[in-house]
Amino acid sequence: MKPSMFAAVLLSIAALGAAPFAGAESVPANPPQPEFGAYKDWRVIGISHRLDKKLVRVILGNDIAIQAARSGSTKSWPDGTILAKVGWKESSHPNWPQAVVPGEFAGAEAMVKDSKKYAQTGGWGFGHWVADRLEMHDQEKSATCFACHTPMKDADYVYTVPAMK
Repeated sequence: MKPSMFAAVLLSIAALGAAPFAGAESVPANPPQPEFGAYKDWRVIGISHRLDKKLVRVILGNDIAIQAARSGSTKSWPDGTILAKVGWKESSHPNWPQAVVPGEFAGAEAMVKDSKKYAQTGGWGFGHWVADRLEMHDQEKSATCFACHTPMKDADYVYTVPAMK
């Protein structure tokens, strides 16, 4: 992504209102499943602009994920980490056409780290949010998600580059 496009994405995410992402709700290391959906109050770990699907995404994390990202402990994310990938269809800013901004909401997905429970998929469970409820994928769907993440084995199967520095 060009630096100017990256800056535009950052500005557009800020325009969405940083307040909902600024505070962090305490989430237990092993939250009850499947309901623990306060991702809207989690902090930003990184952003991405997926060119092939024309999606602008923000990656949020629970307190465990934020602590791991800040301490550089992401080579192997700790159990209890929850990453939320919230996406919007790519749009152009009406008064700044060069800027890519979030358009229509596309969905919110999740990765939950539990190295024992999800041993078959690299220690990660995969799911998506429906309102404030996290619905974890079944084994077959998780295997499909995991297959896409296998190129990132050396980064604990996570594509996100934490923007914590």
